Amino acid sequence: MLSKKDEQEIVKAGNLNTILGKGSTFDGTLKVEESLRVDGKIKGKVTTTDSLVIGKDGEIDGEIKTKNAIIGGRVKANLKATGKVILEAKAEFYGELTTSRLVIDDGAVFEGQCTMQDEGKQSSSSKVHTSNQYKQNVSASSSQKEDD
Repeated sequence: MLSKKDEQEIVKAGNLNTILGKGSTFDGTLKVEESLRVDGKIKGKVTTTDSLVIGKDGEIDGEIKTKNAIIGGRVKANLKATGKVILEAKAEFYGELTTSRLVIDDGAVFEGQCTMQDEGKQSSSSKVHTSNQYKQNVSASSSQKEDD
């Protein structure tokens, strides 16, 4: 799990100026200049120009475009991040992920497809499936790959 200092470093480039608090819900398209923190539920399209932080009670179902993302809650989406994505220990991610850097803490659930690419370099893609049913933990050193 990230410390407050780590979280602040990722969000420091932009200002955290929008918060969707616990118990709040939003349906539709949400565009945020700078950074967004979600502790409630969003269904729809989310776009931020800097960072997205999803707290342990936060949920997003839809499409996400951001620079960096720290996920502590539940995401069922297609996520495109130009920077770094971090899945914290209690995070659940279901969908397609495109990013240049990915960190998956031990205990996180990742089910879907990940494409990693830096500007000017070829991308690499792999499908990773884990299941809560079998309580498999995914970490950067023990992720599973399946062939198509």
